[in-house]
Amino acid sequence: MSRRTLLGAGAGLVLVGCAKGQEPASAPASPSPDPQAVLLAGLIEGKEKLVALYQQAALSDVKLAPALQPFQQRHLAHLAALRRHLPKPGSPAATPTPVVNPEVTVEALKEAERAAASARPEQAAAAVPVVAQLVASIGACEAVHAQALGRFK
Repeated sequence: MSRRTLLGAGAGLVLVGCAKGQEPASAPASPSPDPQAVLLAGLIEGKEKLVALYQQAALSDVKLAPALQPFQQRHLAHLAALRRHLPKPGSPAATPTPVVNPEVTVEALKEAERAAASARPEQAAAAVPVVAQLVASIGACEAVHAQALGRFK
């Protein structure tokens, strides 16, 4: 037997021995979703619900509809700003507009605005700086909306 053959056979046995002790490779774990994309998707979903509430409120009370339009327009502007920050690859799909109660009162709008504004500090703390600033601004606007809606009866 030649030295070359002996070395080749030995190397083959070493490789077989190394491979035998290893566990079979499992399927690669799916990457965890980007926390910022998840946060933004939740913010967008919440904004879509507020827009839908305002649409329903306007349909419920046509006399009040013109007064509610500026509030809804600001929410649409927030929605557009949030969507600009959502990363393109692998971003969550847009959610359909939720179905809400067709009889939405001003009191229900005020409560929705208060609830949204109260969630913003925690969301801003979890966001990257540029999104945190946007979230804080949105929360301030929602808090003002809750106060301003108090003048409608």
